[in-house]
Amino acid sequence: MVELPDGAVETLLAEDPGGPVVMLNLLRFRPEGGRETYQRYVDAVGAVSARYGVEIVYLGEGGRALAAEDGQAWDTVLLVRYPSREHFAAMIRDPAYREIEHLRVEGLAEAVLQPTVPAIGREVA
Repeated sequence: MVELPDGAVETLLAEDPGGPVVMLNLLRFRPEGGRETYQRYVDAVGAVSARYGVEIVYLGEGGRALAAEDGQAWDTVLLVRYPSREHFAAMIRDPAYREIEHLRVEGLAEAVLQPTVPAIGREVA
């Protein structure tokens, strides 16, 4: 899945514990030109994301998975910090973002987009 399903943003906001959110992005590019198309998205999204205080925390190329089911290796791992879930929602609803979002969809074969919250000071299960 590449696009957010209906109701996903509303659920994200309804489950908001407050504070910043770091989105885990696991990306698999389309075989023919996907990486290049996604790079066009990255080049274009910078101007939009800057208005919402977005920060790239980590960007890495995926390597061979040491422990995973078949098909769970990812081309790129990306951690993106937003000041709040509201900032994330506002950014993806921004008309300027909507104009370039198709490049993300066209470049990706599969993606995981998962919100995370800090676990420091919490008991780890």
